[in-house]
Amino acid sequence: MQKDTLQYVLTRSRDYLAKKGIANPRLDAEVLLSDTLKMDRISLYTKFDMILSEFEKDTYREKIRARGNFKPVAYITGLKSFYHWDFQVNENVLIPRPETEELLEWVLKENRGVAKKVLDLCCGSGCIGISLLKEELLFQLSFSDISEKALEVTKNNLRNLVEEKKEFQLFQSDLYRSIPEQKFDVIVSNPPYIPLEEKSQIMPDVLNYEPHIALFLQEPEAFHKRLLEESLNFLSEEGKLYLETHPDWIQKIVGLGKELGYKNIQIKQDLSRKERFISLEK
Repeated sequence: MQKDTLQYVLTRSRDYLAKKGIANPRLDAEVLLSDTLKMDRISLYTKFDMILSEFEKDTYREKIRARGNFKPVAYITGLKSFYHWDFQVNENVLIPRPETEELLEWVLKENRGVAKKVLDLCCGSGCIGISLLKEELLFQLSFSDISEKALEVTKNNLRNLVEEKKEFQLFQSDLYRSIPEQKFDVIVSNPPYIPLEEKSQIMPDVLNYEPHIALFLQEPEAFHKRLLEESLNFLSEEGKLYLETHPDWIQKIVGLGKELGYKNIQIKQDLSRKERFISLEK
């Protein structure tokens, strides 16, 4: 096998990632080569004899080394697919997860076809709110995050994925602290929810690269109580709060919700049959 061919470079990269302990070495090697050569993965299989230039090999080698150090593929390419679209991501935002698409679909199923004010709270890359807007043009979206750098990523994704004529509100805010008084029909959030004591169980891809402010909670009970209490002030009558959270916290959130007067509390399992999503109606 000639050393400069696509097939040779791909095979060597797969073997390197496998030795480093990467879970999906072939897939990651293909994705990073596709990104380097700006072609889709299927096309790689039709160009195994293609000779790579020195620049292409050097660029690809840097990406493979980064992945070998457990840097997530999405942070290397700067893109992550979520629902039907590719979102820009960097180390200032959480990488969108497939299970969050289930939360998105639940919100759409219950609210599609009606003009509603929607807040994407703790928005990160903006993937939830932007996907809602792409799927339902009647929604009026607002975005909020504690991180100014995360909001910059949201702004970039809005520019890339949403028509210019659409209007949005963006707030840098610790939950609702800096959001002007107003009412939303739907508030959807994937806030931090991993207890600090579980930090040692987190994979290095996540622990060493993703923003801890978007992952971990020091005081989960106090955080969720504050979130539910403050949401009541921003929900319209019969408005709904949708959350993704830790399965261990679902029943505690149900209890907090009942204490605060929420009604029609619903729990939804993810595809792994874990209770990960909850909705509460004002």
